[in-house]
Amino acid sequence: MARGLYQHVRETWKQPKEATPHMFRQSRMAQWRREPVNCKIDRPTRIDAARRLGYKAKQGVVVIRTRIRRGGLRKGKIHMKRKPSKAGIKKITMAKNTQRMAEERVGRHFPNLEVLNSYWVGQDGKHKFYEVIMIDTHHPAIISDKQLGVFSAENGNKSHRGRAYRGKTSAGKRGRGLHNKGKGAEKLRPSLKANLNRGK
Repeated sequence: MARGLYQHVRETWKQPKEATPHMFRQSRMAQWRREPVNCKIDRPTRIDAARRLGYKAKQGVVVIRTRIRRGGLRKGKIHMKRKPSKAGIKKITMAKNTQRMAEERVGRHFPNLEVLNSYWVGQDGKHKFYEVIMIDTHHPAIISDKQLGVFSAENGNKSHRGRAYRGKTSAGKRGRGLHNKGKGAEKLRPSLKANLNRGK
């Protein structure tokens, strides 16, 4: 029963413009814009995505809704003689995507928590909204948990410390190209740096 419900929620979120009324989405964005940039929420907006990325409704797990600006790198104009097309203003983007930047900013705002994963929940003309799943790696409920306990340094595993800054989250792995497999992905592992950045 629960699986069928999650599948229905997931299908709804695949095309939110068709599945939800425009006025509902508009009022929701207006409400989110009035909130602080990093806002703690009681329960995930997308329960299917949150559960898929490791969320559990238990002590030590926190969900933070955050927003980050949309668009390119916003480079300033170079005042030198050159063709307008070569001025280097438009169509220049960061090597990191906005989701990774949102995870890092939330991680810096809550230094006692560790970023587990994040997922998209909406966007308007100026911002993208993400919900970031955070865990308290020193909480007894997290340490004793079979799945979430591996992220705790208390269990002797320090490899997940600073996950968001080292590209260990799902968005980080996507940005590093690690979602690719097979032919054409030979220079992505163990890392881009190990292969002199020839993988991307």
